[in-house]
Amino acid sequence: MPWAMELLDDQRSARGLAAAIGRAIRSGALAEGDRLPPVREIAAQLAVSPTTVSDAWKELAASGAIVTRGRNGTFVRNADPVRAARRYHRVPAPPGALPIDLSHGTPDPALLPDLGWALGKAARQLADAPRTSAYADDPVDPELDAILRERWPYRPDSLTVVDGAMDALDRILCSQIRLGDRVVVENPTFPPLLDLLDVLGAEATPVGVDHQGPLPDELAAALALGSVRAVVLQPRAHNPTGASITPERLRRLVEVLAGHPDVLVVEDDHSGDIASSDVVSLGTVLPDRVVTVLGFSKSHGPDLRLAAIGGAAPVIDGVASRRLIGPGWSSRLLQAALVHLLTGRAAQRSVERARQRYARRRADLTDALSTRGLELPEGDGFNLWVPVGDESNALVALAARGIAVAPGTPFQCDRSAPHIRVTIATLDHDVSLVADAVAAAAERAPARRSV
Repeated sequence: MPWAMELLDDQRSARGLAAAIGRAIRSGALAEGDRLPPVREIAAQLAVSPTTVSDAWKELAASGAIVTRGRNGTFVRNADPVRAARRYHRVPAPPGALPIDLSHGTPDPALLPDLGWALGKAARQLADAPRTSAYADDPVDPELDAILRERWPYRPDSLTVVDGAMDALDRILCSQIRLGDRVVVENPTFPPLLDLLDVLGAEATPVGVDHQGPLPDELAAALALGSVRAVVLQPRAHNPTGASITPERLRRLVEVLAGHPDVLVVEDDHSGDIASSDVVSLGTVLPDRVVTVLGFSKSHGPDLRLAAIGGAAPVIDGVASRRLIGPGWSSRLLQAALVHLLTGRAAQRSVERARQRYARRRADLTDALSTRGLELPEGDGFNLWVPVGDESNALVALAARGIAVAPGTPFQCDRSAPHIRVTIATLDHDVSLVADAVAAAAERAPARRSV
Protein backbone atom coordinates (compact mmCIF):
# COMPACT_ATOMS: atom_id res chain seq x y z
CA MET A 1 0.00 0.00 0.00
CA PRO A 2 2.78 2.50 -0.84
CA TRP A 3 0.35 5.02 -2.32
CA ALA A 4 -1.25 5.66 1.08
CA MET A 5 2.02 5.87 2.99
CA GLU A 6 3.44 8.28 0.44
CA LEU A 7 0.44 10.60 0.22
CA LEU A 8 -0.92 10.57 3.76
CA ASP A 9 -0.34 13.78 5.72
CA ASP A 10 1.56 13.74 8.97
CA GLN A 11 -1.66 14.54 10.82
CA ARG A 12 -2.88 10.94 10.31
CA SER A 13 -6.48 12.15 10.46
CA ALA A 14 -9.55 10.68 8.78
CA ARG A 15 -9.75 13.71 6.51
CA GLY A 16 -6.07 13.42 5.66
CA LEU A 17 -6.42 9.74 4.78
CA ALA A 18 -9.52 10.43 2.68
CA ALA A 19 -7.72 13.20 0.81
CA ALA A 20 -4.66 10.98 0.27
CA ILE A 21 -6.75 8.20 -1.24
CA GLY A 22 -8.60 10.78 -3.33
CA ARG A 23 -5.32 11.98 -4.76
CA ALA A 24 -4.28 8.39 -5.41
CA ILE A 25 -7.48 7.84 -7.39
CA ARG A 26 -6.91 11.04 -9.31
CA SER A 27 -3.30 10.14 -10.15
CA GLY A 28 -4.22 6.66 -11.32
CA ALA A 29 -2.39 4.87 -8.49
CA LEU A 30 -5.84 3.53 -7.60
CA ALA A 31 -8.14 2.68 -10.49
CA GLU A 32 -11.88 2.19 -10.72
CA GLY A 33 -12.71 -1.30 -9.49
CA ASP A 34 -9.65 -1.66 -7.26
CA ARG A 35 -10.42 -3.35 -3.97
CA LEU A 36 -9.14 -1.50 -0.91
CA PRO A 37 -7.50 -3.46 1.94
CA PRO A 38 -9.58 -4.17 5.08
CA VAL A 39 -9.93 -1.37 7.61
CA ARG A 40 -7.82 -3.06 10.28
CA GLU A 41 -5.03 -3.82 7.82
CA ILE A 42 -4.79 -0.19 6.73
CA ALA A 43 -4.98 0.98 10.34
CA ALA A 44 -2.09 -1.27 11.33
CA GLN A 45 0.12 -0.24 8.43
CA LEU A 46 -0.49 3.49 8.97
CA ALA A 47 -0.41 3.31 12.79
CA VAL A 48 -3.84 4.87 13.14
CA SER A 49 -6.98 3.62 14.81
CA PRO A 50 -9.58 1.58 12.90
CA THR A 51 -12.05 4.36 13.73
CA THR A 52 -9.91 6.87 11.81
CA VAL A 53 -9.93 4.61 8.75
CA SER A 54 -13.67 3.99 9.05
CA ASP A 55 -14.33 7.73 9.25
CA ALA A 56 -12.17 8.26 6.15
CA TRP A 57 -14.17 5.57 4.36
CA LYS A 58 -17.39 7.39 5.25
CA GLU A 59 -16.08 10.64 3.74
CA LEU A 60 -14.94 8.86 0.59
CA ALA A 61 -18.22 6.99 0.24
CA ALA A 62 -20.17 10.23 0.74
CA SER A 63 -18.15 11.88 -2.05
CA GLY A 64 -18.78 8.92 -4.37
CA ALA A 65 -15.10 7.92 -4.55
CA ILE A 66 -15.60 4.44 -3.09
CA VAL A 67 -18.44 1.98 -2.58
CA THR A 68 -18.75 -0.65 0.13
CA ARG A 69 -20.28 -3.98 -0.87
CA GLY A 70 -20.67 -5.72 2.45
CA ARG A 71 -18.45 -8.74 2.96
CA ASN A 72 -17.15 -8.43 -0.59
CA GLY A 73 -15.14 -5.40 0.46
CA THR A 74 -14.70 -1.75 -0.46
CA PHE A 75 -13.98 -0.70 -4.02
CA VAL A 76 -12.88 2.40 -5.90
CA ARG A 77 -15.45 3.89 -8.22
CA ASN A 78 -15.70 7.01 -10.34
CA ALA A 79 -16.57 10.05 -8.26
CA ASP A 80 -19.98 10.99 -9.55
CA PRO A 81 -21.84 11.80 -6.36
CA VAL A 82 -25.32 13.15 -5.92
CA ARG A 83 -25.47 14.29 -2.36
CA ALA A 84 -27.91 16.35 -0.31
CA ALA A 85 -26.80 19.72 1.04
CA ARG A 86 -26.51 18.31 4.53
CA ARG A 87 -25.08 21.44 6.16
CA TYR A 88 -27.24 23.92 4.28
CA HIS A 89 -30.47 22.16 5.26
CA ARG A 90 -29.58 22.64 8.92
CA VAL A 91 -29.32 26.43 8.73
CA PRO A 92 -32.78 28.00 8.23
CA ALA A 93 -35.74 27.18 10.42
CA PRO A 94 -38.85 25.83 8.65
CA PRO A 95 -41.00 28.71 7.34
CA GLY A 96 -43.41 29.95 9.98
CA ALA A 97 -41.98 27.71 12.69
CA LEU A 98 -41.46 30.62 15.11
CA PRO A 99 -42.82 34.18 15.24
CA ILE A 100 -39.41 35.83 14.82
CA ASP A 101 -37.21 34.14 12.21
CA LEU A 102 -33.61 35.37 12.26
CA SER A 103 -32.20 32.14 10.84
CA HIS A 104 -32.21 32.75 7.08
CA GLY A 105 -30.05 35.09 5.02
CA THR A 106 -32.57 36.31 2.46
CA PRO A 107 -33.17 40.05 2.08
CA ASP A 108 -36.17 41.91 3.42
CA PRO A 109 -38.77 41.92 0.59
CA ALA A 110 -39.87 45.40 1.68
CA LEU A 111 -36.40 46.77 0.95
CA LEU A 112 -35.97 45.41 -2.59
CA PRO A 113 -36.34 47.65 -5.65
CA ASP A 114 -39.39 47.26 -7.89
CA LEU A 115 -38.65 44.20 -10.00
CA GLY A 116 -42.05 44.44 -11.71
CA TRP A 117 -41.20 47.90 -13.01
CA ALA A 118 -37.83 46.69 -14.33
CA LEU A 119 -39.37 43.63 -16.00
CA GLY A 120 -42.03 45.82 -17.58
CA LYS A 121 -39.37 48.14 -18.98
CA ALA A 122 -37.40 45.19 -20.33
CA ALA A 123 -40.52 43.64 -21.88
CA ARG A 124 -41.54 46.90 -23.58
CA GLN A 125 -38.00 47.29 -24.86
CA LEU A 126 -38.23 43.81 -26.36
CA ALA A 127 -41.63 44.60 -27.90
CA ASP A 128 -40.28 47.75 -29.52
CA ALA A 129 -37.38 45.83 -31.07
CA PRO A 130 -38.61 42.22 -31.30
CA ARG A 131 -35.79 39.75 -31.55
CA THR A 132 -35.31 36.17 -30.44
CA SER A 133 -32.02 35.38 -28.76
CA ALA A 134 -29.81 33.23 -30.92
CA TYR A 135 -27.90 30.32 -29.43
CA ALA A 136 -24.59 31.77 -30.64
CA ASP A 137 -25.18 35.23 -29.13
CA ASP A 138 -22.85 36.50 -26.44
CA PRO A 139 -24.21 35.23 -23.10
CA VAL A 140 -23.97 38.70 -21.54
CA ASP A 141 -26.26 41.59 -22.49
CA PRO A 142 -23.98 44.28 -24.02
CA GLU A 143 -25.36 47.07 -21.81
CA LEU A 144 -24.95 44.95 -18.69
CA ASP A 145 -21.42 44.00 -19.72
CA ALA A 146 -20.43 47.66 -20.02
CA ILE A 147 -21.99 48.53 -16.64
CA LEU A 148 -20.29 45.62 -14.89
CA ARG A 149 -16.86 46.38 -16.34
CA GLU A 150 -17.13 50.00 -15.24
CA ARG A 151 -17.99 49.09 -11.64
CA TRP A 152 -15.61 46.10 -11.30
CA PRO A 153 -12.92 46.60 -8.60
CA TYR A 154 -10.19 45.87 -11.17
CA ARG A 155 -10.01 45.43 -14.93
CA PRO A 156 -11.33 41.90 -15.61
CA ASP A 157 -9.79 39.92 -18.47
CA SER A 158 -13.16 38.26 -19.04
CA LEU A 159 -16.69 38.50 -17.70
CA THR A 160 -19.85 36.42 -17.80
CA VAL A 161 -23.23 36.19 -16.07
CA VAL A 162 -24.67 33.12 -14.34
CA ASP A 163 -27.68 32.21 -12.20
CA GLY A 164 -26.69 33.58 -8.81
CA ALA A 165 -23.59 33.65 -6.60
CA MET A 166 -23.82 30.02 -5.52
CA ASP A 167 -24.24 28.94 -9.14
CA ALA A 168 -21.07 30.90 -9.88
CA LEU A 169 -19.11 29.12 -7.14
CA ASP A 170 -20.48 25.78 -8.30
CA ARG A 171 -19.43 26.35 -11.91
CA ILE A 172 -16.01 27.74 -11.04
CA LEU A 173 -15.10 25.00 -8.61
CA CYS A 174 -16.53 22.19 -10.73
CA SER A 175 -14.31 23.38 -13.58
CA GLN A 176 -11.17 23.61 -11.45
CA ILE A 177 -11.31 21.13 -8.57
CA ARG A 178 -10.66 17.41 -8.75
CA LEU A 179 -10.95 14.59 -6.25
CA GLY A 180 -8.37 14.98 -3.48
CA ASP A 181 -7.56 18.63 -4.13
CA ARG A 182 -7.31 20.94 -1.17
CA VAL A 183 -9.37 24.12 -1.20
CA VAL A 184 -8.62 26.76 1.43
CA VAL A 185 -11.76 28.24 2.98
CA GLU A 186 -12.44 30.67 5.76
CA ASN A 187 -13.49 29.14 9.06
CA PRO A 188 -16.36 29.78 9.62
CA THR A 189 -17.82 30.02 6.13
CA PHE A 190 -21.02 29.62 4.12
CA PRO A 191 -22.34 26.03 4.60
CA PRO A 192 -23.23 25.36 0.92
CA LEU A 193 -19.58 25.93 0.01
CA LEU A 194 -18.54 23.13 2.36
CA ASP A 195 -21.32 20.92 0.96
CA LEU A 196 -20.09 21.60 -2.57
CA LEU A 197 -16.52 20.68 -1.69
CA ASP A 198 -17.76 17.43 -0.16
CA VAL A 199 -19.59 16.62 -3.38
CA LEU A 200 -16.44 17.29 -5.38
CA GLY A 201 -14.38 15.06 -3.11
CA ALA A 202 -12.13 17.99 -2.19
CA GLU A 203 -10.61 18.67 1.20
CA ALA A 204 -11.73 21.93 2.80
CA THR A 205 -8.66 23.38 4.53
CA PRO A 206 -9.74 25.94 7.14
CA VAL A 207 -8.20 29.34 7.80
CA GLY A 208 -9.39 31.49 10.67
CA VAL A 209 -10.99 34.92 10.26
CA ASP A 210 -10.85 38.05 12.38
CA HIS A 211 -12.50 41.44 11.86
CA GLN A 212 -10.00 42.26 9.06
CA GLY A 213 -10.45 39.04 7.08
CA PRO A 214 -8.54 35.75 6.71
CA LEU A 215 -5.51 35.30 8.99
CA PRO A 216 -2.29 35.45 6.91
CA ASP A 217 -0.26 33.09 9.11
CA GLU A 218 -2.97 30.44 8.92
CA LEU A 219 -3.23 30.92 5.16
CA ALA A 220 0.53 30.39 4.86
CA ALA A 221 0.31 27.20 6.91
CA ALA A 222 -2.60 25.90 4.82
CA LEU A 223 -0.79 26.56 1.54
CA ALA A 224 2.34 24.86 2.88
CA LEU A 225 0.41 21.57 3.12
CA GLY A 226 0.57 21.26 -0.67
CA SER A 227 -2.03 20.09 -3.21
CA VAL A 228 -3.97 23.36 -2.73
CA ARG A 229 -5.83 24.21 -5.92
CA ALA A 230 -7.85 27.24 -4.81
CA VAL A 231 -8.55 29.72 -2.05
CA VAL A 232 -12.18 30.81 -1.64
CA LEU A 233 -12.84 33.93 0.43
CA GLN A 234 -15.43 36.65 0.97
CA PRO A 235 -13.94 40.13 0.54
CA ARG A 236 -16.65 41.94 2.52
CA ALA A 237 -19.76 41.34 4.65
CA HIS A 238 -18.42 37.87 5.45
CA ASN A 239 -21.11 35.29 6.14
CA PRO A 240 -21.40 34.64 9.07
CA THR A 241 -18.99 37.01 10.89
CA GLY A 242 -19.55 40.28 8.99
CA ALA A 243 -15.80 40.83 8.52
CA SER A 244 -14.45 42.78 5.54
CA ILE A 245 -10.88 42.60 4.25
CA THR A 246 -8.90 45.77 4.98
CA PRO A 247 -6.16 47.23 2.72
CA GLU A 248 -3.49 46.28 5.25
CA ARG A 249 -4.75 42.69 5.46
CA LEU A 250 -4.87 42.58 1.65
CA ARG A 251 -1.17 43.41 1.47
CA ARG A 252 -0.30 40.59 3.85
CA LEU A 253 -2.46 38.08 1.99
CA VAL A 254 -0.80 39.05 -1.28
CA GLU A 255 2.63 38.43 0.28
CA VAL A 256 1.56 34.92 1.28
CA LEU A 257 -0.07 34.10 -2.05
CA ALA A 258 2.92 35.38 -4.05
CA GLY A 259 4.81 32.24 -3.10
CA HIS A 260 2.10 29.99 -4.57
CA PRO A 261 1.53 31.22 -8.13
CA ASP A 262 -0.52 28.19 -9.22
CA VAL A 263 -3.25 28.69 -6.61
CA LEU A 264 -6.50 30.21 -7.90
CA VAL A 265 -8.24 32.83 -5.73
CA VAL A 266 -12.05 32.98 -5.83
CA GLU A 267 -13.72 36.02 -4.22
CA ASP A 268 -17.40 35.72 -3.33
CA ASP A 269 -18.81 39.25 -3.09
CA HIS A 270 -22.31 37.95 -2.39
CA SER A 271 -23.68 41.05 -0.68
CA GLY A 272 -22.69 43.43 -3.46
CA ASP A 273 -24.55 46.72 -3.41
CA ILE A 274 -26.10 46.35 0.04
CA ALA A 275 -22.68 46.10 1.72
CA SER A 276 -21.67 49.30 3.49
CA SER A 277 -17.94 48.71 3.15
CA ASP A 278 -15.97 49.06 -0.09
CA VAL A 279 -14.75 45.87 -1.70
CA VAL A 280 -10.99 45.33 -1.25
CA SER A 281 -10.06 42.85 -3.95
CA LEU A 282 -6.98 40.70 -4.47
CA GLY A 283 -7.67 41.15 -8.17
CA THR A 284 -6.20 44.65 -7.97
CA VAL A 285 -2.79 43.02 -7.37
CA LEU A 286 -3.16 39.48 -8.78
CA PRO A 287 -5.57 39.94 -11.70
CA ASP A 288 -4.31 36.94 -13.67
CA ARG A 289 -5.21 34.45 -10.92
CA VAL A 290 -8.27 35.98 -9.26
CA VAL A 291 -11.90 35.40 -10.14
CA THR A 292 -14.51 37.59 -8.45
CA VAL A 293 -18.20 36.78 -8.07
CA LEU A 294 -20.60 39.72 -7.70
CA GLY A 295 -24.08 38.78 -6.49
CA PHE A 296 -27.31 40.73 -7.00
CA SER A 297 -29.75 38.57 -5.04
CA LYS A 298 -29.42 40.44 -1.73
CA SER A 299 -29.45 43.88 -3.32
CA HIS A 300 -31.92 43.53 -6.20
CA GLY A 301 -33.87 40.35 -5.53
CA PRO A 302 -33.28 36.59 -5.23
CA ASP A 303 -35.69 35.86 -8.09
CA LEU A 304 -33.42 37.66 -10.54
CA ARG A 305 -31.09 34.63 -10.12
CA LEU A 306 -28.18 36.65 -11.49
CA ALA A 307 -24.54 37.05 -10.55
CA ALA A 308 -21.51 38.18 -12.54
CA ILE A 309 -18.11 36.50 -12.68
CA GLY A 310 -15.13 38.60 -13.70
CA GLY A 311 -11.36 38.17 -13.68
CA ALA A 312 -8.91 35.61 -15.03
CA ALA A 313 -9.94 34.70 -18.58
CA PRO A 314 -8.96 31.00 -18.62
CA VAL A 315 -11.32 30.22 -15.74
CA ILE A 316 -14.23 32.39 -16.84
CA ASP A 317 -14.05 31.43 -20.50
CA GLY A 318 -14.03 27.80 -19.43
CA VAL A 319 -17.18 28.33 -17.37
CA ALA A 320 -18.92 30.13 -20.26
CA SER A 321 -17.91 27.42 -22.76
CA ARG A 322 -19.20 24.65 -20.51
CA ARG A 323 -22.54 26.46 -20.13
CA LEU A 324 -23.00 26.35 -23.90
CA ILE A 325 -23.71 22.63 -23.62
CA GLY A 326 -26.01 23.21 -20.66
CA PRO A 327 -28.29 26.20 -20.03
CA GLY A 328 -26.43 28.29 -22.61
CA TRP A 329 -27.02 31.66 -20.98
CA SER A 330 -28.91 33.41 -18.21
CA SER A 331 -32.16 34.96 -19.42
CA ARG A 332 -31.41 38.10 -21.39
CA LEU A 333 -34.81 39.44 -20.35
CA LEU A 334 -33.69 39.25 -16.71
CA GLN A 335 -30.34 40.76 -17.64
CA ALA A 336 -32.15 43.66 -19.31
CA ALA A 337 -34.25 44.07 -16.16
CA LEU A 338 -31.06 44.21 -14.09
CA VAL A 339 -29.73 46.94 -16.38
CA HIS A 340 -32.80 49.05 -15.56
CA LEU A 341 -32.40 48.33 -11.84
CA LEU A 342 -28.75 49.39 -11.93
CA THR A 343 -29.36 52.56 -13.93
CA GLY A 344 -32.85 53.69 -12.87
CA ARG A 345 -32.80 56.48 -10.29
CA ALA A 346 -35.72 55.12 -8.28
CA ALA A 347 -34.11 51.69 -8.09
CA GLN A 348 -30.76 53.21 -7.11
CA ARG A 349 -32.44 55.17 -4.31
CA SER A 350 -34.20 52.01 -3.16
CA VAL A 351 -30.93 50.08 -2.92
CA GLU A 352 -29.29 52.97 -1.07
CA ARG A 353 -32.18 53.07 1.44
CA ALA A 354 -31.86 49.31 1.91
CA ARG A 355 -28.12 49.58 2.54
CA GLN A 356 -28.70 52.23 5.20
CA ARG A 357 -31.58 50.31 6.79
CA TYR A 358 -29.58 47.08 7.04
CA ALA A 359 -26.63 48.95 8.56
CA ARG A 360 -28.98 50.57 11.07
CA ARG A 361 -30.55 47.25 12.02
CA ARG A 362 -27.14 45.69 12.52
CA ALA A 363 -25.90 48.61 14.59
CA ASP A 364 -29.08 48.67 16.71
CA LEU A 365 -28.78 45.01 17.65
CA THR A 366 -25.00 45.18 18.16
CA ASP A 367 -25.38 48.22 20.44
CA ALA A 368 -28.21 46.58 22.36
CA LEU A 369 -26.14 43.45 22.91
CA SER A 370 -23.19 45.57 24.04
CA THR A 371 -25.28 47.21 26.77
CA ARG A 372 -26.11 43.68 27.94
CA GLY A 373 -22.45 42.73 28.19
CA LEU A 374 -22.10 40.91 24.88
CA GLU A 375 -19.45 42.69 22.79
CA LEU A 376 -19.21 41.82 19.09
CA PRO A 377 -16.68 43.23 16.61
CA GLU A 378 -17.82 45.77 14.05
CA GLY A 379 -18.94 44.27 10.78
CA ASP A 380 -21.07 44.54 7.69
CA GLY A 381 -23.90 42.67 6.03
CA PHE A 382 -26.82 40.64 7.28
CA ASN A 383 -25.23 38.46 9.94
CA LEU A 384 -23.93 38.49 13.51
CA TRP A 385 -21.69 35.63 14.70
CA VAL A 386 -22.52 35.25 18.38
CA PRO A 387 -20.41 33.12 20.76
CA VAL A 388 -22.47 31.00 23.14
CA GLY A 389 -21.77 28.66 26.03
CA ASP A 390 -23.60 25.80 24.37
CA GLU A 391 -25.10 25.86 20.89
CA SER A 392 -27.99 23.46 21.50
CA ASN A 393 -29.01 25.16 24.74
CA ALA A 394 -28.90 28.56 23.08
CA LEU A 395 -31.10 27.41 20.19
CA VAL A 396 -33.64 25.90 22.57
CA ALA A 397 -33.67 28.95 24.83
CA LEU A 398 -34.28 31.29 21.90
CA ALA A 399 -36.97 29.02 20.43
CA ALA A 400 -38.73 29.07 23.80
CA ARG A 401 -38.98 32.85 23.38
CA GLY A 402 -40.26 32.55 19.82
CA ILE A 403 -36.98 33.36 18.05
CA ALA A 404 -35.29 31.19 15.42
CA VAL A 405 -31.58 31.59 14.71
CA ALA A 406 -29.10 29.44 12.78
CA PRO A 407 -26.85 26.92 14.53
CA GLY A 408 -23.16 27.66 14.20
CA THR A 409 -21.93 24.13 13.54
CA PRO A 410 -22.83 23.98 9.81
CA PHE A 411 -20.65 27.04 9.21
CA GLN A 412 -17.56 25.50 10.80
CA CYS A 413 -14.98 23.14 9.33
CA ASP A 414 -14.31 21.73 12.77
CA ARG A 415 -15.96 21.72 16.15
CA SER A 416 -14.43 24.91 17.43
CA ALA A 417 -15.98 27.35 19.90
CA PRO A 418 -19.81 27.17 19.84
CA HIS A 419 -21.68 30.00 18.08
CA ILE A 420 -25.04 30.90 16.64
CA ARG A 421 -25.70 33.07 13.59
CA VAL A 422 -28.27 35.84 13.98
CA THR A 423 -29.49 37.49 10.78
CA ILE A 424 -30.69 41.09 10.94
CA ALA A 425 -32.10 41.34 7.40
CA THR A 426 -35.73 41.25 8.51
CA LEU A 427 -35.25 42.51 12.08
CA ASP A 428 -38.12 44.96 12.25
CA HIS A 429 -39.24 43.57 15.62
CA ASP A 430 -38.50 44.90 19.10
CA VAL A 431 -34.71 45.00 19.14
CA SER A 432 -34.68 45.07 22.95
CA LEU A 433 -36.68 41.86 23.09
CA VAL A 434 -34.31 40.12 20.67
CA ALA A 435 -31.21 41.47 22.44
CA ASP A 436 -32.50 40.27 25.82
CA ALA A 437 -33.11 36.79 24.44
CA VAL A 438 -29.81 36.49 22.54
CA ALA A 439 -27.72 37.80 25.45
CA ALA A 440 -29.42 35.42 27.87
CA ALA A 441 -29.04 32.48 25.50
CA ALA A 442 -25.35 33.26 24.97
CA GLU A 443 -24.71 32.90 28.68
CA ARG A 444 -26.32 29.47 29.00
CA ALA A 445 -23.70 26.93 29.99
CA PRO A 446 -23.73 23.33 28.75
CA ALA A 447 -26.19 21.12 30.57
CA ARG A 448 -24.65 18.79 33.17
CA ARG A 449 -24.37 15.21 32.05
CA SER A 450 -24.84 12.39 34.47
CA VAL A 451 -22.03 9.86 34.61
